[in-house]
Amino acid sequence: MKSQPAYVMALDIPLPPRAELPEDIQKYFSKCDAKLGMLPNVLAAYSHNVEQLRTFSRFYNTLMVGESGLTELEREMIAVAVSSTNHCFYCQVAHGAGVREYSCDPVLGELMVMNYRAADLEPRQRAMLDFAIKMTVASYTIVESDRQALRDVGFSDKDIWDIANVAGFYNMTNRVASATNMQPNPEYHKLYR
Repeated sequence: MKSQPAYVMALDIPLPPRAELPEDIQKYFSKCDAKLGMLPNVLAAYSHNVEQLRTFSRFYNTLMVGESGLTELEREMIAVAVSSTNHCFYCQVAHGAGVREYSCDPVLGELMVMNYRAADLEPRQRAMLDFAIKMTVASYTIVESDRQALRDVGFSDKDIWDIANVAGFYNMTNRVASATNMQPNPEYHKLYR
C-alpha cells in the first residue's frame, strides 16, 4: 500500500493514513495507483473530509469520463484552457498530461497549457474553448449568439450543458488549488511525452 504524498498543499491539515480511510476510499485510491502509478494530490488533499472527497470524485468522474457528446480529449482540453486562463499550476500540469495522453500529441498538450489559440484546432474545438474561456473570464456576458455558435459547429444543447459544467468545475477547482498552493504530483511532468 502506497503512502500519502510528502507535500500536497500549504495548509496544515492532517491527512489520514490510507489504512484509516473507509474501505471504498482505499479501493478508489488503489485504482488510482494501478491506473496512474500515483495518487493525485488533489485526492490526497480531499481525504481529510471523506464526504467532500466522495462528492468531488463522483462529480469529477461523471464530468470527465461519464457519458457525454464530448470526447475525453475535449473535456481535458477545456480543463487545460480554463486552468491556463486561471494560472492554476496544478491543473495545467495534471490535465496537460491528459491532453498529451488522449491526443497522443505532446506538442498539443504544451500548446494547450501555454495558449490554446496558437494550436491548430478544429473549428468545433476552438468554438468550445472560446466559450469555456468566455465563461471563465466573463460568464455574465454570455448570450444566445454564444450558444448558437456552438450549435453551428455541431454541439447539441446537452453538449453545451456539458461544456459549461466542465468549465465551471475547473473554475472551482482552480481556485481551491491556487488558494491552498496545491502542488501537482511530480510524475505528471513526465507522462505521455
